[in-house]
Amino acid sequence: MNAPSLAELPSSIQHELFGVMRVPTFADVELAAERIAPYIRRTPLLFSRSLSERTGARIWLKPECLQITGSFKLRGAFNAILSLSQAQRQNGVIAYSTGNHGQAIAWAAATLGVQATIVMPADAPKNKVKKALEQGAKVVHYDRMTQSREEIGMQLLAETDATLIPPGDFPEVLAAQGTVALEALQDLPADDLAQLGLFAAPCGGGGMMAGCNLSLAALSPQTRCVAVEPAAFDDTVRSLASGTRQSNPQSADSICDALQAVTPAELPYAINGLRLSQAVSVSDAEVLAAMRFAIEDLRLVVEPGGAVALAALLAGKLPLEGQSAVVVLSGANVDLPLLSQALA
Repeated sequence: MNAPSLAELPSSIQHELFGVMRVPTFADVELAAERIAPYIRRTPLLFSRSLSERTGARIWLKPECLQITGSFKLRGAFNAILSLSQAQRQNGVIAYSTGNHGQAIAWAAATLGVQATIVMPADAPKNKVKKALEQGAKVVHYDRMTQSREEIGMQLLAETDATLIPPGDFPEVLAAQGTVALEALQDLPADDLAQLGLFAAPCGGGGMMAGCNLSLAALSPQTRCVAVEPAAFDDTVRSLASGTRQSNPQSADSICDALQAVTPAELPYAINGLRLSQAVSVSDAEVLAAMRFAIEDLRLVVEPGGAVALAALLAGKLPLEGQSAVVVLSGANVDLPLLSQALA
C-alpha cells in the first residue's frame, strides 16, 4: 500500500505530524535567536566597496556561506529539534532535503544526541550526502524524476514514531531562518538601516525569505523584499504573478540544487504572498558568473543556490535606487567539479 501524499491527509493528522501548523510571528524569531545562539555562528555583515561602486548603492552582504555546515539551514534545524519534547527527541527525526537542510538536521541531531534519517535525491551533491553520513544520519535516496520525497517521508513516519521536520512547513524552522535578517538589521549602521531599500535572498521553498520577512516587517517595514530563484525553478515568480502557488515541471533542471523545490511551501507562501515586493529569476550562466565574482572579489566560496541573489545584483535585476541593500549569500556547499566550472 502506497503512503498517502501530504495533500491527502486530513488537516488534523498534518497538524499532528508537523506540530501546530501556525504562522509564526516576529516574537518567534526573537525566541529562536536566543535558543540557537549557543549552537550556531553569528555570521558577519560585510560591506562591499566594489559592489557599491558598481551599482551606485551601499551593498551589504550576509554570508551564510560561512555558517557551520556551510548553510543558513542550521538555524532552522537546531530550533526545530530544540523545540521538541525529550520523548520526541528519543524517537528521532526525519527530514527530506536536496542537501543543505538534511545536512543541517544531521549536524543538529548529532549535537543534541538525536537519531536522524534524511531523505535525499540520488543526484544530490556528493559532499552534502557525505557530510550527513559523517554526522551519523541514515540517508535514504530517491529518484526525483519518479518518486516523491514527501511520500517517502510519510512512509518512514508510518514505520516509526519519529518527528518529520520539513524544510519549509514547520513554524520553528521558518522562525529561525528569520534570524538571518534579524542579525543583519541589528548589525547595520544606523544610517544604512534608516535608508535600507532592499533585502534580497535566494528562494527555494521560501522558508528563509518568509522568516526574514517577519523580521523586516517588524524592524524595517519600508524595505523592499525580493526573492531570487533559478530560471528553471521560478515557481515563486509565477506564483506571485498568478496569486496562487505554481509548480515546476518535473523535467526542470538547474545547477542550483539547493533551490529545486517543486512548489512554494504552504506556510512560507502564506507570508511571502503578502510581504514580498518582487521575485526575479537568474540563469545558470549568471549564477556561474556570480560564483566566480564571489571567489575573485569577495574571497568567498558560494554554492550555486547560495549565489542567485548576488547573480541578480550583478545582472542588474534588483531595484536598488541608490539606497542601501542587504544581499544574502545563503550557502557554500558546492562540489569541486562545479566550482572548477565556475572558475573556468
